[in-house]
Amino acid sequence: MAAKHVSLGHACVSGHLNRETTLSALTRFLGDSPLRVILKLLVVSFLVGLVMNAFGWSPMDVFYGIQKFFIDLWNLGFHAIDRFLGYILLGAAIVVPAFILLRIANYRK
Repeated sequence: MAAKHVSLGHACVSGHLNRETTLSALTRFLGDSPLRVILKLLVVSFLVGLVMNAFGWSPMDVFYGIQKFFIDLWNLGFHAIDRFLGYILLGAAIVVPAFILLRIANYRK
């Protein structure tokens, strides 16, 4: 009977340690206690909602704005690459024939 009591006591202590370990891991992940993080998130959510309402923005407006930003960035990047390749081809139209002519001229020497 004493052995069972000790193992139950150990299980109780082990359960207590597991709860503390879980809470400390959660606290480490969140950066503060869960209750304080929830309160901070509520305050920041209220302030952001207030500002968004003042500007007439919705969450979908923000999402579409971010999406449009990345699409424009993507298109701008390919436009820049297109211009860059165009300059290379334009220069190559002069440089490559000149290189070939110079190689032929130097080959005869």
